[in-house]
Amino acid sequence: MSAEVAVGGASKPREPTKEDQTILDEVKEQYEKQSGTNTGKFKAVLVRTQVVAGTNYFIKVETGEDKYIHVRILLPLPGSDEGPTMMSFQADKTKDDELKYF
Repeated sequence: MSAEVAVGGASKPREPTKEDQTILDEVKEQYEKQSGTNTGKFKAVLVRTQVVAGTNYFIKVETGEDKYIHVRILLPLPGSDEGPTMMSFQADKTKDDELKYF
């Protein structure tokens, strides 16, 4: 855990890592079911995390030309048999919309 993150508080926005994209890829099907859409592109462009009983990931996702969504994903604590779960999403976002807790 980096020094700038208070326990329970969300981290500062940062560039996504390969691990972040892998977590996002694992919830793409959940997003498509909940939103009723099929996205070709599903690329993480910005990430914030929050340590809870596991880790919340807030990810700004590019879904097409100038189309963005924000997703909140819960990654359970290590040792759990569960994978990442998409908790919620916000549609109709822009590249410039602030990525914040929701």
